[in-house]
Amino acid sequence: MEKFKRIAYQGMAGSYSDLACRKVYPELETIPSVSFEAAFLAVREKKADLAMIPVDNSLAGRVADVHHLIPNGELYIIREHFQQIRHCLLGLPGARQEDLTDVHSHVHALPQCRKIIEDLRLDKHVVADTAKAASDIKKWNDKTQAAISSELAAEIYGLKVLMKDVQDAAHNTTRFLVFSRDNHIPEFVRRKRYLTSFSFEVRNIPAALYKALGGFATNGVQMVKLESYVDKHFNVARFFADVEGHVDEDSLQLAFEELRFFAKRVVHLGTYPAHVFRSSVKKPADTQTMSC
Repeated sequence: MEKFKRIAYQGMAGSYSDLACRKVYPELETIPSVSFEAAFLAVREKKADLAMIPVDNSLAGRVADVHHLIPNGELYIIREHFQQIRHCLLGLPGARQEDLTDVHSHVHALPQCRKIIEDLRLDKHVVADTAKAASDIKKWNDKTQAAISSELAAEIYGLKVLMKDVQDAAHNTTRFLVFSRDNHIPEFVRRKRYLTSFSFEVRNIPAALYKALGGFATNGVQMVKLESYVDKHFNVARFFADVEGHVDEDSLQLAFEELRFFAKRVVHLGTYPAHVFRSSVKKPADTQTMSC
């Protein structure tokens, strides 16, 4: 694999995307971007080698404005990362919890910390991302203002951590995907777990989706994600999917053969190792992962 030097992410320094970059690639230079589109563009224009993009959160669900960019991003998925979100209540040095009147954070972070906000009777304010909230608190220099952000943001902007782990749910976790200009498919090792991501469009025939996905069931391939997209006419035509398995495995090859027979524009978006988080999560006995 080529030597990577820079990784792009959406948001400001100290955001959870920045934290994920530093966790997975501590040796790389992190490049902040104003939007997800800008992060993808940085890789395509060779201003960055990789992009770290959040796609799902265990509390908030799908990250808006991301998934419709993936099939059109002209990039490949080479890795996944699960980042536990540990929110902190940040204030200026010398600030006290009892003096706070307002709290600022991302639209998803505020409801994730509802209990502490209610306990302290704070007025909520939405900003672009959690790191922007921390930056604003530092700029305003007002001890009545607080931010919900990461401990990394406190270090970057010189703020005080007034309280750690203020999220209501301990399982708050975000799944990130790492994108590259080139398709780095790992060598298949039988005892390792892999995921393969792809997109496709169904043909205009009855039961097209049922027929397109039947090959995954008959070949014993587990599907862990399936999402649909509407076009400008609000017709469901394109799908994004993650399945367990390596693209070079016979079972997956046979499943793709059947998919291509009933679908069109099948695009392989990447094959990459499954994150260890998947093995550590225990599924309740009465639930099942979605399969075709």
